[in-house]
Amino acid sequence: MVTKQMIFKALSSKTRMEMLKLLMKTDYHVSGLAKASGISVPVAAKHVKILENAELVNRKTFGKTHVLTANKAKLYEALETFSEDYAIEARKGTSILEALKDVAGIGIKKIGDKEFIASIDGEEGFYIYEVNGKFPDMPINEYTMEHGGEIEIKRLVPVLKKRVKVTVPVKSNRNKEEKRC
Repeated sequence: MVTKQMIFKALSSKTRMEMLKLLMKTDYHVSGLAKASGISVPVAAKHVKILENAELVNRKTFGKTHVLTANKAKLYEALETFSEDYAIEARKGTSILEALKDVAGIGIKKIGDKEFIASIDGEEGFYIYEVNGKFPDMPINEYTMEHGGEIEIKRLVPVLKKRVKVTVPVKSNRNKEEKRC
């Protein structure tokens, strides 16, 4: 059984973190991962073994070829360590948003006639919610609690997938004058 301590120990290495970042983008075989990381294959294999033991990396075998994939679910599960649990009591028919106003650290913002969660513990962002593990098909201020249940609030964290720098070459004034004619 993998413990969170094993996961965080596996994440304590800068090299393993870089390897995971690479594997989050695409699959690699050990030698390709070693080359992309700038380390030898034996060193890469040692780091991969630690990541596999922590279940942060999965290995698929195709004949003699071993392909590595990041186990994103296990990584996200480890990050849940930092979430907080609360218990509140609400009247039947109370909207989730109204009930959450009693929870310390939840910032509610109103724009026009719409209210929504704008921050949790001072961290602004875009938040979604689940009720008993399912995404409701209505805004949080309209969903009413008829029975008890578990509400999970999740921050949508922007993950930079690509950074593209665009440059536009500046033409000389001479070329502009020629085009105007």
